[in-house]
Amino acid sequence: MAFSTQSENDDVVSEINITPLVDVMLVLLVAFIVTAPLLNHAIRVNLPKTEASASAPDHPVTVSVDKQGDVYIDKRRIEATARDAEFAALHARQPNAQVTLQGDEGTPYGNVAKVLAALQHAGVTKLAVLTQPERSE
Repeated sequence: MAFSTQSENDDVVSEINITPLVDVMLVLLVAFIVTAPLLNHAIRVNLPKTEASASAPDHPVTVSVDKQGDVYIDKRRIEATARDAEFAALHARQPNAQVTLQGDEGTPYGNVAKVLAALQHAGVTKLAVLTQPERSE
């Protein structure tokens, strides 16, 4: 099969060159991949590692206990003295709220257990404890 170097007719090429479009889309994809991890403004906690379990609910309320034992509802720090009142107010606002509890693995178990008990005392029934899956080596 031979290729011709000269065109037998001088018709206008009516095809769209999509190479520049693909180049722009790849640049946008790389920019998104680079900036996406920076958009997470969550409280940094090192979750303990366990075997994989069921996934967390779609839009839960997150209660975090950091390494120092400070408690956060979503990203708002709450005082230890106001913890029970905050949890009761949360349950009053959202009786069917799905709450996820994440405790730093460096915090004493007692801190997480107290928060867990306070959530249950406030009436929260849909509670999940977040962990990181262990990596099998």
